[in-house]
Amino acid sequence: MPLKILAISDDDSRIGELDCQNPDFLISCGDMHEGAILRMARYYGARHILAVRGNHDSAAPFPDPIIDLHLKTVAIEGITFGGFAGSWRYKLVGHHLYEQWDVANALNGFRPVDVFVAHNSPAGIHERDIHVHQGFKAFGEYIDRTQPQLFIHGHQHIDASTIRGQTTILSVFGERAITIES
Repeated sequence: MPLKILAISDDDSRIGELDCQNPDFLISCGDMHEGAILRMARYYGARHILAVRGNHDSAAPFPDPIIDLHLKTVAIEGITFGGFAGSWRYKLVGHHLYEQWDVANALNGFRPVDVFVAHNSPAGIHERDIHVHQGFKAFGEYIDRTQPQLFIHGHQHIDASTIRGQTTILSVFGERAITIES
């Protein structure tokens, strides 16, 4: 059965324009204020709200009913979701900033999911530069090891799609409608 996902990321001025009413899931890939996430969930009529924080987000927990996916898994409507917040540590101060080894350690043994939601991209995929927008090597290793159906990310400020093995990797800038089979 096809399920509708509306993914949002990085720029709240680029959301609210799609013809995607009543998605099953609204997913935020980070750098979105929780007020904008909740507003878009109401506007589109999303049934479930899932999110990870980005490198420009606060360290505060998400308010209900937003489900934080950072280093967690959750099964909803036959789909297992998991995720990772933040980006590469390109500056000294801020929240949700990680070294490559931090991510490798965190994902070591992370269980397989159908949809992995991240703020940052895998290394070498959808990267804009190696300074601020460098991807995580551990994400590529996780994809190779577990082959999720989808890997959805933001951070790179582009809309792009790449296939790696059996995984479709989607970059979201603003908003993007996605269909997934349960």
